[in-house]
Amino acid sequence: MSERIPVKDVTPVKVHKPDAAKHENAYTPRSHIYVRAVEGTLETFRRFFGLIFLGTFVILPWIQFNGNQAILFDIGAQRFNIFGLTLWPQDLTLLAWILIISAFALFFVTTFAGRVWCGFMCPQTTWTFIFIWFEERIEGSRNKRIKLDQRKMDFDKFWRKSLKHFSWVMVALLTAITFVGYFTPIDQLFVDFFTLSTSFWAGFSIVFFTFCTYGNAGWMREIMCTHICPYARFQSAMFDKDTFTVAYDSARGEKRGPRPRKIAHENLSEKGLGDCIDCNLCVQVCPTGIDIRNGLQYECINCGACVDACNGVMEKMNYPKGLISFTSEHELSGGTTKIVRPKLVGYAVVLAIMTGLLIFEIMTRVPLEVDIIRDRNALYRETNDGLIENVFTLKVLNKSQTAQTYRVEVIGLEGHKYIGENTVQVVGGEVFNLPISIAIDSYALEEQVTEFRFHVQAIDSENSIEVTESSKFIYR
Repeated sequence: MSERIPVKDVTPVKVHKPDAAKHENAYTPRSHIYVRAVEGTLETFRRFFGLIFLGTFVILPWIQFNGNQAILFDIGAQRFNIFGLTLWPQDLTLLAWILIISAFALFFVTTFAGRVWCGFMCPQTTWTFIFIWFEERIEGSRNKRIKLDQRKMDFDKFWRKSLKHFSWVMVALLTAITFVGYFTPIDQLFVDFFTLSTSFWAGFSIVFFTFCTYGNAGWMREIMCTHICPYARFQSAMFDKDTFTVAYDSARGEKRGPRPRKIAHENLSEKGLGDCIDCNLCVQVCPTGIDIRNGLQYECINCGACVDACNGVMEKMNYPKGLISFTSEHELSGGTTKIVRPKLVGYAVVLAIMTGLLIFEIMTRVPLEVDIIRDRNALYRETNDGLIENVFTLKVLNKSQTAQTYRVEVIGLEGHKYIGENTVQVVGGEVFNLPISIAIDSYALEEQVTEFRFHVQAIDSENSIEVTESSKFIYR
């Protein structure tokens, strides 16, 4: 009891808070970012790629295939039509394969080229740049937009702001109608919406997605990328020193600072200057408002806007391009990038295997499904002729998009009598309930439960479409 617990005297640590006066212009999540327009090779490619993506999104639901909408995810009917392929809830494994392949494709691309999905294909980025395009055309360049927001409300500011938001709402509305058109026939949807005769869920979905598109691309913008999207948080786990990302060459750029254009590039070291003239254009063109010169940051979406802006400045200064570029950590440190490496090869192998399995499952998929339902009121009954009879209902699902004629046969039950239709025609994408009875002499039954098979085969199809399902004939 005489032992005492040693106590360590800890001197309180003084917390040094940042001086707010020195950081009043620093970027915060609630600051409005005025994105500056930029021209360059990457910007041209991004616009071209975005135009292809946008055009594909708009055109796909209007394409017809076999007289039907080529891509239609009909949730009410529980079937997805993808050109000639119809997926049902029973085909959930195919959807799982598609999602797995998409995930590994994203991992592969991210390991190789960083967050290029975010910068070039992500709908949030694409629609944000569309909204910024309308903003520039109506309110003017970056500096004009800043001055416009600082002005008090007058007629000029009022009509510009009104026209901008009206344009945003129209783009959001057309986007929402097109998106909902993937889930309900789009040609009728346009007519019903503008005549105010849509169903409740279709109308609600259009209003909801209009609001989401307008809010995300018009107001939230970079907040979606920096604070809401989970991909920005875990994508760095897929990076390595050979991943191509947008990066600033600090060894070449520092010490940064302004200088007259007459100083030759060869004489910069004598002046104690690097190639960076500290023009801040790389910050002004960034849609997430970061300074790429601070190093790799999770907010960077690899859109390459800062690359084009910096290359333009280097060209005007007669300096070599590439101060900011798509490069790897190894290249920045003077080494070489290893394209073929274990992680990238691993993702490629898994992606190839998954793709092969998906193709195999699609190729071997039988567009026919048969469910057998027994009569639960009586397991068996005896007819006036002294035969033992079992009653079944065959649910024949035609999983194709064209009508098929099927023949039903019973295999493995010698001496049976088939009662009912043995040939039925089923419309594409429909379920046909076929009630039948099977009767047999009791002396031909050696056991109380006899296993047999129903064989259903398409008789007017060029391909071999057939399904065999087991069942049981019960007696006593």
